[in-house]
Amino acid sequence: MTEVNGISVPFIPITQNSDFGNVKAKSSTDSFSSIFQDELDKVKFSNHALKRLENRNIQLSDTEINKIQDAVQKAESKGSKDSLVMMNDTAFIVNIPNRTVVTALPVGDSNENIFTNIDSVVFA
Repeated sequence: MTEVNGISVPFIPITQNSDFGNVKAKSSTDSFSSIFQDELDKVKFSNHALKRLENRNIQLSDTEINKIQDAVQKAESKGSKDSLVMMNDTAFIVNIPNRTVVTALPVGDSNENIFTNIDSVVFA
């Protein structure tokens, strides 16, 4: 058996310099950095938005969340700060720098259909 730090282990540890077939292990810092950055790039939902989604019975699939993510990236590339993202019959107000959905509402349920304090609209 192989020993790691004086302890017998029933496997061959993969290290940064080892080559096990075609698989090479990444260093833990590279892996953590990429995972951390991936999480930062994802769209988040504020507590207020989560409550509105629940109260208004709006359910989002992974595909729909990916569409919102793409819309946020497009708005970010144009320099937007606060954007209205329209998807199907639902409106999402998104803070672009924080990548956070602030609120969500079905368009047919809103009484006034007025959205203020936004600088862009993206159709997802």
